[in-house]
Amino acid sequence: MSSKDEFLYPLVAPYRSFRLLVGDGHELQVEESGNPDGLPVVFLHGGPGAGTKPAQRQTFDPDVFRIVTFDQRGAGRSTPHAAVDGNTTLDLIGDIERLRLHLGIERWLVAGGSWGSCLALCYGEAHPEHCLGFRLHGIFMGSPAEIDWWFNGARMIFPDKWEAFAQFVPEIERGDLLEAYYRRLVSDDPEACLAAAISLRTFSAATQTFLPDPEHVASINEAMAALAVARLFTHYCVNGFFLEPGQILRDLPRIRHLPVEIVQGRYDTVTPMATAWALKRAWPEARFTIVDDANHVATTAAPALSHALRAATDRLRQTVLANAA
Repeated sequence: MSSKDEFLYPLVAPYRSFRLLVGDGHELQVEESGNPDGLPVVFLHGGPGAGTKPAQRQTFDPDVFRIVTFDQRGAGRSTPHAAVDGNTTLDLIGDIERLRLHLGIERWLVAGGSWGSCLALCYGEAHPEHCLGFRLHGIFMGSPAEIDWWFNGARMIFPDKWEAFAQFVPEIERGDLLEAYYRRLVSDDPEACLAAAISLRTFSAATQTFLPDPEHVASINEAMAALAVARLFTHYCVNGFFLEPGQILRDLPRIRHLPVEIVQGRYDTVTPMATAWALKRAWPEARFTIVDDANHVATTAAPALSHALRAATDRLRQTVLANAA
């Protein structure tokens, strides 16, 4: 069986790490890797609250790209940890711009997956003049239907996992699992917060892989990391991701002139392919790749998504460089 690493560029250590103050008491952890004089790309992680991982840099050629990664507000090594105050989509868009200006980058590629794809689109629509193009996967647009799918619809495929997820709260609260979990995750009871976070992340992890992967479930259930994702994810969900209804598709004409690679796992049960298809229909110029043997994340046992992301990045690089010539 092929290894996921066969489809990835070598993992290189960051050549620069620093902290960036962005206001409201938030300080971001930022890393740069690859070629300092290369084609700039910023990668936006998922969650919200998941933070960056070294492997996320490996679908970018380190000899070609200046790879910028950072932990969004409240996520990863950014501080304050798991904070919801001053944490909205508009705040994060502003942070990306502050980072671009701090780094002296005029225009960059914007890449993101899952929630990161939503944030990439929102950033691009707010600042199209600073974007060279986009690489997006696991498409998510923050709609009520997508939120409802996550908390209720996925039980059509994972009834066993969902039942354990729902039974974490008393039966009287199961009519609104989002509210039930959110109330616990923002409570002043640290034990209740952590227990809710572990329950939510256990359910989430079990639905993300093409094949069952206990190692993946264990890898994302570290206590503090689970708290950040669970709290921030539910915070954004209860606030409709701070988006107006249909906002992303409404404002898509602002970026349709830019090149884009969209990669989507056909069996993505976290961000189902219907959303990616709606984006593709609204953006007919997009290069759209369906990965038939993929769910939401790539694993060693199911590496096809990694292969597709690397290939998409290589094509996008050629397109951007050709446009600049």
